[in-house]
Amino acid sequence: MQANSSSTIQQVFIDLGDRSYPIAIGAGLLGDPDTYRDLPSASSALIVSNTTVAPLYAQALRLALSKHYQNVLQVTLPDGEAHKDWPTLQLIFDSLLSNGCDRKTVLVALGGGVVGDMAGFAAACYMRGVPFVQVPTTLLAQVDSSVGGKTAINHPLGKNMVGAFYQPERVICDLDVLQTLPQRELSAGLAEIIKYGPIADMAFLDWIEANIDALLARDPAALAHAIQRSCEIKAAVVGEDEREAGLRAILNFGHTFGHAIESGLGYGQWLHGEGVGCGMVMAANLSQRMGLIDTAFVDRLRGLIQRAGLPVIGPKLSSGDNAGRYLELMRVDKKSEAGEIRFVVIDGPGRATVRTAPDGVVREVIDACCE
Repeated sequence: MQANSSSTIQQVFIDLGDRSYPIAIGAGLLGDPDTYRDLPSASSALIVSNTTVAPLYAQALRLALSKHYQNVLQVTLPDGEAHKDWPTLQLIFDSLLSNGCDRKTVLVALGGGVVGDMAGFAAACYMRGVPFVQVPTTLLAQVDSSVGGKTAINHPLGKNMVGAFYQPERVICDLDVLQTLPQRELSAGLAEIIKYGPIADMAFLDWIEANIDALLARDPAALAHAIQRSCEIKAAVVGEDEREAGLRAILNFGHTFGHAIESGLGYGQWLHGEGVGCGMVMAANLSQRMGLIDTAFVDRLRGLIQRAGLPVIGPKLSSGDNAGRYLELMRVDKKSEAGEIRFVVIDGPGRATVRTAPDGVVREVIDACCE
């Protein structure tokens, strides 16, 4: 890829041997044919998008891809977490098969985390694996879900429970697309950026605190730095532990509580980043009750999450035993082992670890943090 004349392109590499790939970060990338140079050769490419994003960016992407592929096809999915399921996944397979796509066909995910997860999972499954490219259009997808090869769909009993590890050929983070992002979606993405500070880089947390207003105002330089540093941290973790055997689990800080909120309310009621933001407050509270951090750090993190426009008080998931309902949902989380819930906790500022906790302590956290 070469830089276009209007912006400087930053690159972060995911080091996975012969499956390594670049993350390109810059303005004006989506519609630039040079962005897609040197991808796997094929006669066809299939754009996977949704009803919200496709009208905005699919035509520009189609024109750019047409410089490299004879047939540029498109499938448009319904938008939202509620459609991250088998019937919607089948729409991708229907399009591939009805158009006679072969095992060299390149899938291009154009959208947020739901589109990226589903296109990646379809790519992993179709003819036992075809190449795919991530073109994330939300801040959350640019800093988290598009990077690292996790692909999945939801099951009514648990989020992201059916999926595969499958790495893309390239990730394209175009800063310009963030200008059309709804403010609620922007805040949701900030949750995943904030996450990287307490688990890995306190200097980055300091920077986020100093620049949160610029990020909320979509300042391009602030966004570029936040995306680059987030991707650098995730790249380092994924390079050491691609399949979440150990270290990579720290990237799920806030997610155990957050996933319970998402599935308990019904997928799509809270955005993923909103669940993670509130989940980080709950996980920090648990860390403090376990004697790992002090109350001042919990208050600091809660204040930053609130400044980012994210919820910091958990919802009621049951009119009866609310904590019991949370525990029930968290026991089907992917990180649970033999029925024991494993939480990512802060083991001192800038460090994270995975621990179990007594149900009684977790109940105290839920009772303290929920409305």
